[in-house]
Amino acid sequence: MSAVRPKKSLGQHFLKDENIARKIVDAISDLPQRKVLEIGPGTGVLTSLLIQRDDIDFYAIEVDPEAYEYLSTAHPSLGDHLMLKNFLKLDLKEIFTEPLTIIGNFPYNISSQIFFKVLENRDLVKDVVCMIQKEVADRIKASHGNKTYGILSVFLQAFYDIDYLFTVGPKVFNPPPKVNSAVIHLKRNSRKELGCDETLFFRVVKLGFNQRRKTLRNSLKSILLNLPTDIEILSKRPEQLSVEDFISLTNFIDTQKV
Repeated sequence: MSAVRPKKSLGQHFLKDENIARKIVDAISDLPQRKVLEIGPGTGVLTSLLIQRDDIDFYAIEVDPEAYEYLSTAHPSLGDHLMLKNFLKLDLKEIFTEPLTIIGNFPYNISSQIFFKVLENRDLVKDVVCMIQKEVADRIKASHGNKTYGILSVFLQAFYDIDYLFTVGPKVFNPPPKVNSAVIHLKRNSRKELGCDETLFFRVVKLGFNQRRKTLRNSLKSILLNLPTDIEILSKRPEQLSVEDFISLTNFIDTQKV
């Protein structure tokens, strides 16, 4: 075992199974991007496999100084490609100008924030292969009409195709989490623009799911104002709407505004 202590405050659960690590790394084997960024390498179980790949230009970002020191010593060849920084505060476009693949065993407590950061950089980040809490993976992959379908499902599916790769049990981590994990692959789709006001789209989706038991007519009251509310789509609940439905609804709200 390494000298790095897993820290609860950072949501660290270090993967210790090399077979699973190899399966995760193999998932990026056929991707066209040379630039690969690992988020939160921790004890370096993925890192040690990734640095052996001569087909990629590998970077890693770690927020934990103890893990950073360990990785610097264990993999000195990384040099300044190993960064002691907070991914959520990083300006990706300052470092990367070419299409990018992100890989990692994401800390559970910030996985949603990482995905929002990916969305902000969707023209740069073409693929994401990551291990996250199974419940979150199920939510991201869920189709409309499913109870687990939510804000992240809509936002990510608008711009990425989601593949659920495999489930991972708790025993392969130190410390073992209390839940199962899953590895998923996000692939940037061909959508360049949403075809509606993007800011309004994000607002409509968030407002709808913030009161998901209500119909959209009720949950969107603050932005419908004096708009006609007798259209059929407003009698539905948010989980009944596909990405395309939300785009149509956003356009309806936008074009009806005076």
